Amino acid sequence: MFKNTKTKNMIVAALLCAIGIVIPIISPIKIILEPASFTLASHVAVFIAMFISPFVSLSVAIGTTIGFFIGGFPIVVVLRALSHVVFALVGAIILKNNPNLLSSKYKSLLFGIFIACIHGICEVLVVTPFYFGNALTSGYYSNGYVYAVILLVGIGTIVHSMIDYVISVYIWDAVKHAKVIQTGTV
Repeated sequence: MFKNTKTKNMIVAALLCAIGIVIPIISPIKIILEPASFTLASHVAVFIAMFISPFVSLSVAIGTTIGFFIGGFPIVVVLRALSHVVFALVGAIILKNNPNLLSSKYKSLLFGIFIACIHGICEVLVVTPFYFGNALTSGYYSNGYVYAVILLVGIGTIVHSMIDYVISVYIWDAVKHAKVIQTGTV
């Protein structure tokens, strides 16, 4: 069906962008710990893109960011989405240089923890200036910086990232083993 890998990657990136934008909007599975909220599987598209290539991961991270911006999400949410460029690109480059990394459950778990830590740190770095600039909702300020930003955003993102990473690995494994359906034959 796809003879050109670049075309296939572009189409897959576009589909993953759409999935990455839609999941946070329509998913009924959300954990709300004011002032933060965590939507199950909201990072799956970025992780799957990361498993494919650095180009696809960069495209999906930027594409979902643009989608959140156009969708009218608060700027702090848009910039948190933009921070996904960092962990997605770092992860994709590591996977490109270590293509069998996901084959070992132990190595894959360590890799997921490493990427989740980068993810959490980046989101804390994005939210911190907004916190000290009094540009966040009042819920962030009622329990202080350590609770709202370090614990909820930082540690919460690490936990959320790991859950989404595990989901992504299972999906990726299933997709890799699926048979490709050929169309266009009668």
